[in-house]
Amino acid sequence: MSCKNIYKYQVLKRSVLTLILFLMVSCLGDPPAGMNPATYAVKKPDQVFYWKMTTTWPPDFPVVGEVAEKYAAWVDELSNGQIKIKVYGGGELVPPLEAFDAVSQGSIEMGCGAAYYWAGKTPAAQFFAAVPFGMNAQQINSWLEVGGGYELWKKAYAKFNLVPFMGGNTGVQMGGWFNREINTIEDFKGLKMRLPGIGGKVLEKAGGAPILVAGSEIYTSLERGVIDATEWIGPYHDYKMGFHKIADYYYTPGWHETGSQLEFFINKNLHDSLPPHLQAVLMAASKRAQVWVLAEFDKQNGIYLDKLVQEEKVEIREFSKETLDILRGYTNEVLQEMIGEDPLSKEVYESYAAFQNKMNAWSKVTEKAYYNKIMD
Repeated sequence: MSCKNIYKYQVLKRSVLTLILFLMVSCLGDPPAGMNPATYAVKKPDQVFYWKMTTTWPPDFPVVGEVAEKYAAWVDELSNGQIKIKVYGGGELVPPLEAFDAVSQGSIEMGCGAAYYWAGKTPAAQFFAAVPFGMNAQQINSWLEVGGGYELWKKAYAKFNLVPFMGGNTGVQMGGWFNREINTIEDFKGLKMRLPGIGGKVLEKAGGAPILVAGSEIYTSLERGVIDATEWIGPYHDYKMGFHKIADYYYTPGWHETGSQLEFFINKNLHDSLPPHLQAVLMAASKRAQVWVLAEFDKQNGIYLDKLVQEEKVEIREFSKETLDILRGYTNEVLQEMIGEDPLSKEVYESYAAFQNKMNAWSKVTEKAYYNKIMD
């Protein structure tokens, strides 16, 4: 056989073997779980994915739990049924505060929560949830979308094999429910308060004791005296959770959470293995969640503030300016300590602070002027 004929024979042989392999794979169906998902996604771009999402919230919890269900429905719709997500509340699959590890390790495909819960994993995560005396919801959204914030968020989560997505913003929160009056900074001494993230560190500076309690455990902890005070978003949730029945004082403003960002997070290996159009679906659904959560909170908080004041006769108290000024000073101390100990926190803080300074200058001549001159 000539060299030319040998070459033709080898080409034909490879083609036949390739065809046989293709037919075998098609007949066998789904590959074993250990097969490279990236290769599989390329071979079957119409693959239907069945995922689980675990949240840090109690099952079916208003707004923050609802948005997880809505996100699953939006992803199903936008992907034309290619990604189907079943949502589980905190504790149904894993304890609420173990969601980060479960998704990172790949035992669950995705999670829903707030980034300050993972401060023990990476301190920089807290900037993507809430910074005391920080930006409001509108400003945070701008920082994430066009100010470089989202790129830093992805960088912070990449080493944990996670991809974050925006999951909504609560807006400015209330200052919390207390079983003692807060007239001066001295009243924080010895106070046991459910207060996560950077705000908890500030409370420590003021002589208090921050305690991280999952949402489902706050009421019983406050009722039994495990904690003396708690913060938890605003009037809608506060009314539903019955805090007005077991706490005496309701304070504003929420200096600790001026626009709390929520999140979805997905196992990075899984995310990166998806076809580009499905990655785009996950992003598009998160943008819809970002809009819906703030809109729903604004609507419901307005309704339930009226219920608390008019029906339950709750008196809204304000922290004094002197108290807030001291808390702001403690916040600056905490932030400087953070960025001195963690290079990534320094990088994120510098981006956050620079963006906030620019936004504040603009807000002073627009929104602040409006609120001061018109709303009162």
